[in-house]
Amino acid sequence: MSTPDPSEPSAARARSFGRGADAYRRSRPTYPADAARWLVPSTARRVLDLAAGTGKLTERLVELGFDVTAVEPDDGMRSELVAAVPGVHALAGSAEAIPLTGDAVDAVVVAQAWHWFDVGRTLPEIERVLRPGGRLGVVWNVRDHRVPWVEEFTRIIHRGDSLDPLHGEPVLDGRFGPLEHTTVPWVHRIPAADLRTLAASRSHTLTLPPADRDRLLDDVDELTRTHPDLAGRAEIEVPYRTECWRADLR
Repeated sequence: MSTPDPSEPSAARARSFGRGADAYRRSRPTYPADAARWLVPSTARRVLDLAAGTGKLTERLVELGFDVTAVEPDDGMRSELVAAVPGVHALAGSAEAIPLTGDAVDAVVVAQAWHWFDVGRTLPEIERVLRPGGRLGVVWNVRDHRVPWVEEFTRIIHRGDSLDPLHGEPVLDGRFGPLEHTTVPWVHRIPAADLRTLAASRSHTLTLPPADRDRLLDDVDELTRTHPDLAGRAEIEVPYRTECWRADLR
C-alpha cells in the first residue's frame, strides 16, 4: 500500500492493512500470468512493484523472469512479502517518495493500490524512476458480481462502507501516452473457510468496531453455510476479472 495524507478520511483505512497482513497474504488472489505479461514489456529487465503489499504480484513477476524491486511502506505487509518471495529486493517506501535513483527501472506496476496514492505527487516520482519510454501498469482484481453468491458476498462486506469501490481507469497526465486496457477473466480457488478470511482482509472490515466486525464476518460464514452454490463445499471458486491498464512514458 501507499502512505496517505493523514488529513484524508481514508488515511486510517490505508494504514489498516498491516494488522491483517497474514489474512491478506492467505486469502487475496494472485494475478494471472497473462495479465502480468500484458502489463510489462517483454523487453523489460528491471521492474518496480510499487505498493507491493504482501507480494501477490511480486511473485508472479519474479516467476516471469524479471528483476523485481518491491516497495511497500507497511512493515507487516512487507514482512509477509519477504517470507513469500525469498530473495526479493524489498524496500520501505511509498508511491510519493520512491526509494530508487532516477531511470532505475523499465516498468512500474501497481496492483490493487492506485486509489490510495496522492497522484499529483506520485506521477512525478514514477516518471523519475522510469527509464525513457518505460511503462506504467495498473491492475485490479475485481470479483465477478454477475455470479449471484458473489453479489450477496459483496453486499455483506460493503455493509456500512463509507468509501465507494475504486477499481477503474487510472487518471494520468501528459507525461504518459494513451492508456490501453484489457480484461483477463479467471477463477481463484480457496478453502471455504477462507471466504471469511478474505472478508477480514479488507480495510473496511479491519477498521470496524469489534462487535460490528464480528457480525459482518458471521454473516459471511452464514452465507458460506447456506447459499446453494456454496453449502457443503470444501473449496470455493471465486470468479475474478483482472482489469489491466498500461501507458508508456512519452
